[in-house]
Amino acid sequence: MGSKYKHVFESIRIRGVDFKNRLEMAPPSPNLADREGRVTPEFVDFFRPIAKGGAAIIHVGNSVVDIKEASDEERQLDLGSDDCILPLTRFVEMCQGYGAQPSLEINHNGKDSQFEKTGKAAFSPSSMIPSGEARLAKMHGRDPIPTIEMDHAKIKETVEKYAMAAYRCKRAGFRMCMLHGGHGNLISQFASLLYNKRKDDYGGSLKNRARFTIEVLDGIRELCGENFVIEFRISADEIHPDGMHFDETLKYIELIQDKVDILHVSAGLHGEFEYMRNWWQNYMMDRNYNVHYAADIKKMFPNLLVCTVGSIMNIKSAEEIIAAGQADFVAMCRPLLADPEMPRKYALGRESDHRPCIRCQYCGYRLIIPAVINCAVNPFLGNETEFPEGKVKKADVERKVAVIGGGPAGIQAMLTLCERGHDVTLYEMSDKLGGNVVPGSAYSFKQDLKDYLKYLVYQANKAPARILLNTEATKEILDAEGYDALVIAVGSKPMIPLIPGVDKPHVHWAPDACIGKAEIGTKTVIVGAGSVGVECAIDLKKQGKDVTVVEMASDLSNLRVSSGALAMEFMNLISELNIPIHFNCKLEEVNDSTIVCTDTKTSEKIEFPVDTVLLALGMSPRYDVADSLRHSAPETEVFIVGDAIEAGNIGPAVMSAFRAAAYI
Repeated sequence: MGSKYKHVFESIRIRGVDFKNRLEMAPPSPNLADREGRVTPEFVDFFRPIAKGGAAIIHVGNSVVDIKEASDEERQLDLGSDDCILPLTRFVEMCQGYGAQPSLEINHNGKDSQFEKTGKAAFSPSSMIPSGEARLAKMHGRDPIPTIEMDHAKIKETVEKYAMAAYRCKRAGFRMCMLHGGHGNLISQFASLLYNKRKDDYGGSLKNRARFTIEVLDGIRELCGENFVIEFRISADEIHPDGMHFDETLKYIELIQDKVDILHVSAGLHGEFEYMRNWWQNYMMDRNYNVHYAADIKKMFPNLLVCTVGSIMNIKSAEEIIAAGQADFVAMCRPLLADPEMPRKYALGRESDHRPCIRCQYCGYRLIIPAVINCAVNPFLGNETEFPEGKVKKADVERKVAVIGGGPAGIQAMLTLCERGHDVTLYEMSDKLGGNVVPGSAYSFKQDLKDYLKYLVYQANKAPARILLNTEATKEILDAEGYDALVIAVGSKPMIPLIPGVDKPHVHWAPDACIGKAEIGTKTVIVGAGSVGVECAIDLKKQGKDVTVVEMASDLSNLRVSSGALAMEFMNLISELNIPIHFNCKLEEVNDSTIVCTDTKTSEKIEFPVDTVLLALGMSPRYDVADSLRHSAPETEVFIVGDAIEAGNIGPAVMSAFRAAAYI
């Protein structure tokens, strides 16, 4: 008997190519090609768990037609010469061995190709100084370099490069490719009036602007033949005021519909930072974010196979989308990075074991550093060579191990230790598991983190470990038990300033306001405009509360550092909700009905009326607790992990705990 997800797991055959279900791995860029842009063993191993996990199509992102003139990431695949073919066969044969169809997202970055990577000016439909180039030039202390407008000879050469890139894929054994025609890359630069200012037969009317797209599609079909599937990625709406919008996109689709086999519908732009959110959503945004575009396109073009993408978080949602006729395929990236086995788990009825993506953007942040891609909740991602098949090795000798702390780091350590066969006891001083994820998931917009908390608790309760709640681990308790090893994951605590009145009953840690531990009055001031403070302000404001934020810094630069691309989402919501933020305000004193701040620029004293004060000044590691316990086992067998080392985000905490437990 099959699963209850009949639509998701329905097979389909396109141009003689068999697709075992309707699930696609949306194209990530793992930063794992070699310096010449070739497939490496690490690259193949990275995608192996996803192929094994059950997705029908495995796309690889941003594979460029010629890395010498088009590159905007580290360690991209280069399809610019036949030298790529032999290494690609390793990836192809791995995917096909699991019944998955491998695919490369064939691309030319156009205006966003980076001088620091190619050593030359970028090519584009029209000469311009792109916003990304302006930022990079400032960063590197040089003048911005205008792009080179492509003449007809260069256009012809580039069309041939696209076709040859696809043909090399076919020669390597691929039965399909994805052509990147969206997000402001070269093909969409030609199609969009935002970038195409040409006056010749490649500019002006939509028919002219679509000419480059059509020539590329025709070139690929001519070289690759009729038994090769072409998936075409578009931005249904570029969102930018001067970009291509949905009504024009529908006319664009009319021109190309007979030349593509699957239309992959995304939205937004890559090179314009403020429009990235539409293809790279964060946890503050709705799930199934772009599905409505695909649904409308499917209505307009019922005979066209349509794939939708964008914060589709699990197989249940995918099933509902396909069953409703909104799309024929569903693509996911981050949810499959978080849990490559998700398709198999749902097919086998193990939905509760699904490890959910929290849309924290940690994976993308790793690419920007640049570093090998990791996942905040899946410590195996990016470590596939060290831990093949997503497993840790069984311990040679079973040991008695204590884990102190039941937050995400402690639970990850406990799960890993149990998987290795150790005798594990976890101590948690509160009455519940989850640590700071408990208050962190309380906000109305934190459904992703709520799901992760539920997963953590479920997995912890399944594990063959002794879990002691309401039990504070002390040196005396640990010494009496005689543990062979310790993992100290005692986390962090809120930073409380040493100022008059900070101990008054109306002063609380900000997240306590959202879990019912703090009574909120009619006039609330939040001290600190980092992510904790801003999230709390947004949540309270949405509840109709009167909220003001005071911040010692002169702007929100700290927020941008701590939260990356999320900072823009926060700042937009602050503006939309009309939440006042007072900068250069250092908290000096809390009174019964006011707080007193000092303006750090003028030294002037400023008073704010309050009946509730919420502190969001950051977190500090529980060094004192960790240090008191680190001699309760042989010192070389004691590991301090997570926020107990350095207060931060879930990703580094989980990874440090996993690595400690993997080798005890």
